[in-house]
Amino acid sequence: MEGQNKKMRYRAIIGVLLLGMAVAATARADMRLAFVDIQRALNECRAGKAAKTQFRGRIERLQAQLEGEQNDVERLKRELEQKGSLMQPDQRQNLEDDYEKKLRRFQDDYKNSRDELQEKDNEVTGAIVRDLATVVRQIGEKNGYTMVMEKGTLLWAIPSTDITDQVIRAYDAMNVRPGSLGEEAQRDSGKFGAVATGQPPETGGSGRSTILK
Repeated sequence: MEGQNKKMRYRAIIGVLLLGMAVAATARADMRLAFVDIQRALNECRAGKAAKTQFRGRIERLQAQLEGEQNDVERLKRELEQKGSLMQPDQRQNLEDDYEKKLRRFQDDYKNSRDELQEKDNEVTGAIVRDLATVVRQIGEKNGYTMVMEKGTLLWAIPSTDITDQVIRAYDAMNVRPGSLGEEAQRDSGKFGAVATGQPPETGGSGRSTILK
């Protein structure tokens, strides 16, 4: 009797599995899937390239400023090490005070510059990514895709389902101010999850950047 009950349970489990496979096969027949590489789109779209160029110029100017301050600090440090023991106490104290003041200024400027650049990068990157996500939604709706996934979440997909180039071309053709499409999506009443609220889709890992990638 117990053996018969086990067989019945096994048949029921197999029946459920077969039913699930049949439903999944039917669903797959009706589904149209695609994926997009948002980081590549960010790097290659016109707005992303312009942001990268602007940041590069800004970084070069800040580097020149910080290198000048650092050279000044190192010069004072060498002077203290080489001549400090030969100076009068008040002269040595003045030199030490000058060294410490310039060292603190350099450290503060370095930290503030880094934080300012990171904040600006996050702001610009977020605006462009929200735009790109809105374009993805538009392409998905126009072409009847059931789902468009982000490349970073995929283990494998056939290359023909990659719509990144299409997204870049569509966004560039709009020639809009970065972030303006995301603002429109914020006013939209929740049709596309994160995009409708103006939030860039999450990918996990280290995030995206117009500067570093």
